[in-house]
Amino acid sequence: QVQLVESGGGLVQPGESLRLSCEASWSGSIFSINAWSWYRQAPGKERELVATITRASSTTYAGSVKGRFTISRDSAKNTVYLQMNSLKSEDTAVYYCNAVRFPSGREYWGQGTQVTVSS
Repeated sequence: QVQLVESGGGLVQPGESLRLSCEASWSGSIFSINAWSWYRQAPGKERELVATITRASSTTYAGSVKGRFTISRDSAKNTVYLQMNSLKSEDTAVYYCNAVRFPSGREYWGQGTQVTVSS
């Protein structure tokens, strides 16, 4: 069984920063992650991909967050991070962690953490 647990969400003012964390835990066989991603879903909108980091440490970002958000990972801790700077009201959403298992390609999701940007 694999669990992804997110933390770090909260209420901040525009222009402030937050760092989200997502830690993977599992029982049984070795769990190797091929790619980590952060998604977000705002009220009334579809879930969108925010950022991805691969096993090779290649990163990609949505255009709306490029230059403001940074995804990183600590493989030893089985944890991925999303550093969010210069937050805007339109960044308000529930943020979800996603992990793609290697080599099966199976996806796992966290429970989500709320980020609210408001003055």
